This record gives sequence, C-alpha cells and structure tokens, in this order.
Amino acid sequence: MSELQLTTRFAIHDGKLGEFKSLASRCMEVVREKDSGTLQYDWFLNADGTECVLRERYRDSDAVLEHAVNLGDLMGRFMSISDPDVEICGAPTDALPEAMAALQPRVYSAYPSI
Repeated sequence: MSELQLTTRFAIHDGKLGEFKSLASRCMEVVREKDSGTLQYDWFLNADGTECVLRERYRDSDAVLEHAVNLGDLMGRFMSISDPDVEICGAPTDALPEAMAALQPRVYSAYPSI
C-alpha cells in the first residue's frame, strides 16, 4: 500500500485565527495549482476557532514530499502561530519521516485484515 493518509491537528495560538485561516487558504491554492499526487486535502475548524484538523491523502511518499516543497515557507509560518501534531498512516519511505523530522510525526502501519 503506497497511499498515505496524514492527519494534522493544529492548536492555534491566541489571537492568530485570522492569520491561520489566511495561511490555510493559501495552502489550498498551492495544492490546486501545483500538487500532482494529493488525493484529499480538507481543513476542519472547531466551533471556537482554537483547533483545526487537516485530513490529507497522497498517492505515495513522493507526493507528500512534492507537497512539502510546494508549500515552501508556509509550513514554518504555521509552526509560528500554532502547535501542529502530525500522524502518518501507511507505509512511508524512510525519507518521508526524516524530511518531516521537525514536526515529529508519528507513523502508524496498516494492521492486516482478517
């Protein structure tokens, strides 16, 4: 299984919701314009605007790496206004968690079906 699912939960810093929304909108534009292997890219905010969940699906690890390159410094800006918590579900190449080391992603492998 090369397809990967990522879930990122952002704890948005006080007073930064407007900037967070602006950055999220810019990310969505980049995905539409540049990404070739992004299969799902959905953002969800809680009622009081203090947390966001990003659900992503990618064709494979290379597609995630392409996405990261396309976003460029936007990810660093997110890290300055929120605390991201990243989960990777699937079988990423070794290069992917290494490239995402600053985010300290947790990797979950598929459990065999019965």
